[in-house]
Amino acid sequence: MENTNIPELFGSLVFDDKVMRARLSEEVYSSLKKTMIENTRLDNRVADAVAEEMKNWAVENGATHYTHWFQPLTGITAEKHDSFITPSPDGGVIMEFSGKELIKGEPDASSFPSGGLRATFEARGYTAWDPTSFAFIKEHTLCIPTAFCSYSGDALDKKTPLLRSMQALNRQAKRILKLFGNDVKYVRTNVGPEQEYFLVDKEMFEKRPDLIYTGRTLFGAMPPKGQELDDHYFGMIKPRVSAFMKELNDELWKLGILAKTEHNEVAPAQHELAPIFSTTNVATDNNQLTMEIMKKVARKHGMVCLLHEKPFAGVNGSGKHNNWSIQTDEGANLLSPGETPEENAQFLLFLCAVIQAVDDYQDLLRLSVATAGNDHRLGANEAPPAIISVFLGDELTAILNAIKNDTPYEGTKKITMKLGVHSLPRFSRDTTDRNRTSPFAFTGNKFEFRSLGSSNSIACSNIMLNAAVAESLKQYADRLENATDFENELHELIKEIIKGHERIIFNGNGYGEEWIEEATKVRGLSNLKTTADAMPHLLDEQNKTMLMEHKVFTESELHSRCEIMLENYCKSVNIEGHTMVDMVRKSYLPSIEEYLYSLAKTTSLKKSINENVKCNYEITTLERLSELSDNILQATLKLEDDLTGLLDSENIIETSEKVRDEVLPAMEELRKYVDEAEMLTSEKYWPYPSYGKLLFSVY
Repeated sequence: MENTNIPELFGSLVFDDKVMRARLSEEVYSSLKKTMIENTRLDNRVADAVAEEMKNWAVENGATHYTHWFQPLTGITAEKHDSFITPSPDGGVIMEFSGKELIKGEPDASSFPSGGLRATFEARGYTAWDPTSFAFIKEHTLCIPTAFCSYSGDALDKKTPLLRSMQALNRQAKRILKLFGNDVKYVRTNVGPEQEYFLVDKEMFEKRPDLIYTGRTLFGAMPPKGQELDDHYFGMIKPRVSAFMKELNDELWKLGILAKTEHNEVAPAQHELAPIFSTTNVATDNNQLTMEIMKKVARKHGMVCLLHEKPFAGVNGSGKHNNWSIQTDEGANLLSPGETPEENAQFLLFLCAVIQAVDDYQDLLRLSVATAGNDHRLGANEAPPAIISVFLGDELTAILNAIKNDTPYEGTKKITMKLGVHSLPRFSRDTTDRNRTSPFAFTGNKFEFRSLGSSNSIACSNIMLNAAVAESLKQYADRLENATDFENELHELIKEIIKGHERIIFNGNGYGEEWIEEATKVRGLSNLKTTADAMPHLLDEQNKTMLMEHKVFTESELHSRCEIMLENYCKSVNIEGHTMVDMVRKSYLPSIEEYLYSLAKTTSLKKSINENVKCNYEITTLERLSELSDNILQATLKLEDDLTGLLDSENIIETSEKVRDEVLPAMEELRKYVDEAEMLTSEKYWPYPSYGKLLFSVY
């Protein structure tokens, strides 16, 4: 019988705190919790006890295997399954799992991206248990979240730098809080990533080679109806999609993933799922699981879940809004104004730390969301522009201006903004309207980084954000710890930060051309439009120094990631280009020629009956399609030439620039001709399902 008891269902496949408290001895449980909270080393005896109970629990819940579940630099997760069985003296088997097997694994690392961190023949890699992220059962396998590193200790994953960045921010935030008399155990960032996605009919999907190979449609003319009526957004969820969402929720809830909100998004066939906040590394793990489970559940319902940032030209693409906040172990949100002058001064300092971080490291935030797919989405009047800016809203901006100018703030009453003397007005979560055009918006007690693409791991953005904010806080702590007059020094510091970084604050329309002009030419903000533009900035001296000083990356790890991300960009576009050529040569041109033959034959037959018949439709269509087929051939030859030897160069930056400047424009040119030909060719002859069928077939 279907389990409708949600509290009982939730986390039923997770070895969470409730399970550990019930199954572990008090001594073992206390030791493990200390490791989780304080990052202390786990005693081998404790590890053995945890492993035994984890195995027993997993077997009781149907698991036969275990895996160290990790996140290599491919952007997806990886797992190698080992069974619990061990031979017994009587010729049978017993189920065993040791603390050593829990703590460390040795998967083959030779075929994962390393960016030169190791040679291909150096296969050994290590996975190390992350006890702060709970183990879970997925398809009869106990999954143990782990970090992944090379034999020499270099991070080969996204989790390790993320954990390092969280430690860096924790270290610096505690210094600041101590100055305000708050001695906390730890400070952690929390994230709630909203996930957008498309659902298309599986039968239609399997007839589109471009969707199969690349995740997006490389060709396709717009149907008569798109999203212009705004009738899909928040509309009634159709039964087929509703059934998918119900099963998706059940599967996510079993894994302790706090799926909360679901609705139709702007584009036809587009939807969104939003979770409740959780600690950043846990939220990262959960989001990777969410994307995986979305795809599996969709298949069961005869659909395919598309997570590409721009699967269809002409309608909105999909993003992933990274809602980010900072919280202490006592539950205090450091981005919420308080009740006292001291609490408000503390809030303003943390607010300034974020503003400065975004301004100083806008290129790091931009490159953290840079992919071939997301380049199609950013700045397309559906998503934030490639220019990074901060939205604060009118009220908070007015308060900062009052502090900057030492003038009274005219809100509900005049308040002199001398920190530590008078209190700030109390903010509610809805004190300002939302600005959907801003890439980085303050929304009451958190910031929403809206530039992430739907297929992105949220690890990259949070690594850069955590590290950049940690750097701001370090500078403040270094200065304030040596202040003779703390209150006055704090006031002057906040004034300086506001004056020095007000260029990054923008509350207007980020879609407007006038903003691009103002941002780049007046304010001096960067506009890194593509991955090829953005990614090399990872190796800028300022960025390298900051990330290395906070021990988030080593220099070799930075170089490897720059190379890996640019390689991924070039290889992705290379696959797209070859897919286009394949579709044109094998299907589009032959189909157009077949229709041309039909038109010519019809014209000839009509003329044979009466040579005075005009045949305007046949002749004009035949002439234009003949011209288009010639254009398609020439554009295909050009693209083939651009793709020849594209990936042979050892200079990945030069290759990425060629992709940006030559290959992508050639692909757009080819698409333009094919899409026009689609509008002129009989549906009977067109080889692939149209946009109309793809976008509306689920309904």
